[in-house]
Amino acid sequence: MSEFDLIQIIRQRIGHSRGDVVFGIGDDAALLEPPLGRQLAACTDTLVADVHFPHDATPEDIGWKSLAVNLSDLAAMGAQPAWVLLSLTLPEADERFVERFAEGFAELASKHEIALIGGDTTQGPLSVTVSAFGFVPQGQALLRSGARAGDAVFVTGTLGDAAAALSLLRGSGLGTRDSSNEQARSELLQRLHRPDPRIFSGRALRGIANACIDVSDGLLADLGHICWASNVGAEIEADSLPISQSLRQASAPELCRDFALSGGDDYELCFTVSEENAQRVAEAFSQLDCGVTRIGRIVAEPGVRVQDANGNVVEPPRRGWQHFAP
Repeated sequence: MSEFDLIQIIRQRIGHSRGDVVFGIGDDAALLEPPLGRQLAACTDTLVADVHFPHDATPEDIGWKSLAVNLSDLAAMGAQPAWVLLSLTLPEADERFVERFAEGFAELASKHEIALIGGDTTQGPLSVTVSAFGFVPQGQALLRSGARAGDAVFVTGTLGDAAAALSLLRGSGLGTRDSSNEQARSELLQRLHRPDPRIFSGRALRGIANACIDVSDGLLADLGHICWASNVGAEIEADSLPISQSLRQASAPELCRDFALSGGDDYELCFTVSEENAQRVAEAFSQLDCGVTRIGRIVAEPGVRVQDANGNVVEPPRRGWQHFAP
């Protein structure tokens, strides 16, 4: 198939229309009309085979995840997603792969009424680059730089599932628990392949959270980004970490904790809230299909520290994912 045949497949399957798209796919650039009184949030991520997803991942899962990781960034800003650009690099012009990829991508895009407005296809090692754009009311974007000493630290959902799934796929095992539990394995793999970006949670945190970030590289690493940007530190209570029943069933307790602290690929939101607004968090999330857990506090001393129930310092084997690390 030609490049333009592949583009047509993508266009047909992800061609959701929006009134603010004056002209989308089909010209040298898209023409767009952002709404008045809104700021434009923009982000981009590249996913590479055998780095961000296993080589044998299904095309549908690759399509879903390539969009989800970008929507998670918009969620962390409190933005409502609107438009995306897609650049797809393929080893060969595989029609069936593109059809299935587009199905997974479109499933998530339609859920949030997102329009694909352009992109590119090229030949090379399998990789996907998505740029996503969304709107946030003037002055209400959630930033990393607003945390203050005394803030409570919260996280949405549960942590560690995706890292545990990756450990299973790599044959590393999950410790002494029954990692052969098929239901638990299935649920962990679902979290790895089909993360649910917390768009509604991010929007609910406008005017409540002082700082926010999505947990992609691991809780310690990403909370560390908030601390660095805000010139503060954080203390985390290890026993407060939200861990799913699936992970508890499949993995040894100490591994559950390590996965939750530094595993990455969770795509949950970590945010800080003043004590005066802490009660508002429960009220905001009572209307959402998403749990939220208080896990620690912001302190003046720099660095992110983890303590167990006895006040002992917990130091996991690593503190998160970092490209180009030795």
